Amino acid sequence: MTNDGRMTANRRIAVLSAGLGTPSSTRLLADRLAAATVAALADRGIAAEVEHVEVREHAQAVVSATLTRFPGPDLERAIASITGADALIAVTPTFNASYSGLFKSFVDLLEPGSLDDVPVLIGATGGSERHSLVLDHALRPLFAYLHAVVLPTGVYAASGDWGSGDAAGAGALPGRIDRAGRELAALLAGRQARPVLEDALAVDADFEDLLRSLD
Repeated sequence: MTNDGRMTANRRIAVLSAGLGTPSSTRLLADRLAAATVAALADRGIAAEVEHVEVREHAQAVVSATLTRFPGPDLERAIASITGADALIAVTPTFNASYSGLFKSFVDLLEPGSLDDVPVLIGATGGSERHSLVLDHALRPLFAYLHAVVLPTGVYAASGDWGSGDAAGAGALPGRIDRAGRELAALLAGRQARPVLEDALAVDADFEDLLRSLD
């Protein structure tokens, strides 16, 4: 923080959520993780910019890009916001003890190396506490494979967790969210902000340009 009290060294945080409904407990958990991180950064005198990517809004484009490898402009912008951020908060609903197919399809579109050394806070939602191992059995290996830095604390929220109110203690959902936010803030505070690439959102290349880029 500067001598006149202004915050410095902005950090860009991308929030990737793959909830299927509106409202969505997955998006709610993602929002709360982002808010906890922003608050913890503010305590350190660091401002943060948060950009949300709701995978459901890009579902058809994700399927098309999976088949053609050419994402449309909106999906390209969403991918750029993920790969250009200083940190990523990634939250998925749990299906069959793993991440959702839509979530994985989006992540599969990220270029190799695009998440190298990027801090990632993982989260998941589900109907039962029995599925909490999705964090360590599915999400953590996925982002470790992408060479991201996966935070020690992941947050799983079962349906019953949302009724815990303001229950105190690290075991309660609010306590786990706050701990994860503080961990991500501490990691970001010790890093320089990534440079903003002016052409990161340039998606006006025509089809011939895209073909030439493959040569």
